[in-house]
Amino acid sequence: MPRQQIYDMPFGKVYDCLIAKAERKGRTRAEVDELTRWLTGYNADDIAAAYSDNNTSYGDFFRKMPQLNPNAELIKGSICGVKIEEIEDPLMKQIRYLDKLVNELARGKAVEKIKRG
Repeated sequence: MPRQQIYDMPFGKVYDCLIAKAERKGRTRAEVDELTRWLTGYNADDIAAAYSDNNTSYGDFFRKMPQLNPNAELIKGSICGVKIEEIEDPLMKQIRYLDKLVNELARGKAVEKIKRG
């Protein structure tokens, strides 16, 4: 069976994984939602709609985001062994930004410190 690209996976399925990662470390879905809103410019209703719509792919969620936070470029470091600064594909970089934010949340960092700026 071929490996499914993250871009093509349903948003809800991937988002569930991010929420689970945070919750395993005692954090909440509300915190993941807050970081997602900060990064993408979506509001809570938009995120909930994308989550419940099986036709919204993870890639489309990022392609259609209202506005990438201008401070997102301050997100540095490695995710899955790859330095974010070295990712050339803009869509993959945006996806990895959210991964990094959730990783920092799961490691116990305060939400206000995770938000750059």
